[in-house]
Amino acid sequence: MNDSRLVIHHSTRQAYQDSFAKDVRTGLTVQPKTLPPKYFYDALGSQLFEAICLLPEYYPTRAEAEIFHRHAAEIVSQLPAPVGVVELGSGSSVKTRLLIEAILANQPELHYQPMDISASILQHSAEKLLGDYDRLRITGHVGDYTCGLDSIVRREGEHLLALFLGSNVGNYTPEESRALLKSIRSALRPGDGLLLGADLKKSPDVLIPAYSDPLGVTAVFNLNVLARINRELGGTFDLKNFQHRAVFNEDAGRIEMHLVSRVAQTVNIRALDLRVEFQTGETIHTENSYKYDLPQLATLAEATGFQPVNTWFDDERRFSCNFWLAT
Repeated sequence: MNDSRLVIHHSTRQAYQDSFAKDVRTGLTVQPKTLPPKYFYDALGSQLFEAICLLPEYYPTRAEAEIFHRHAAEIVSQLPAPVGVVELGSGSSVKTRLLIEAILANQPELHYQPMDISASILQHSAEKLLGDYDRLRITGHVGDYTCGLDSIVRREGEHLLALFLGSNVGNYTPEESRALLKSIRSALRPGDGLLLGADLKKSPDVLIPAYSDPLGVTAVFNLNVLARINRELGGTFDLKNFQHRAVFNEDAGRIEMHLVSRVAQTVNIRALDLRVEFQTGETIHTENSYKYDLPQLATLAEATGFQPVNTWFDDERRFSCNFWLAT
């Protein structure tokens, strides 16, 4: 697609590969073993996550979309026009459409800046958006948004609304989430806004099936990170020798995803000249998903340079969308 309304900036592929290799080496040579969840999202992983969002057990996407269907106009009215939008971890941008439409109802055009680690899904979603909204301009940023938001641009007199949706904040430890939100705040100006999607605390009977569905889609999504190491770093992981496991860590208030070694085994990773030993039952911790209550969210806002202004819920109060003002 050749559209003058679309510009996509790419971080260097080599830098990204170096980061992937470094994080794999670090994560597989410590105890307990771990891999960062951001590496789920290559082209295949992004498509698998889109499939997870359609599963009846995975409620967060539907709950957040419900909030946007009902409250999009109220949400975008929290900032005066003109508003520009920056989205961290934009993915397919399906839910974001509801906010885009609400903003375009109040101003003649919109500059949308999606940031995603997957170049293919960012390109595809941007082209679909431009095909549907002729008053939209898109500057896409391919890369890891945790490495800095220096590439964000704004027009004079424009307020920025940063979107951090889907409870992505839950993937980070409390210390990491504070650091990340402070970096988002440093990229904004006083009077800009952040819309934060955060999953709320609830029964493990609801949480566990959302991260370990009976069809096994989440298991394939989790295992894909090992397949990615095989493809990109010359790994010898036999995926049949690993099992997906989701558990609720009540003390930490989080769901954890692990890959469990079914047997004692040795894996080689050629690009790293690395040999990794696994004992039967040993795990690779691949993801956390922290769950919040409202006092925790208020404390997080105030600790990172934001003022909590408004919160919206789905009908069952499973999920929250929180508007914070940069102070």
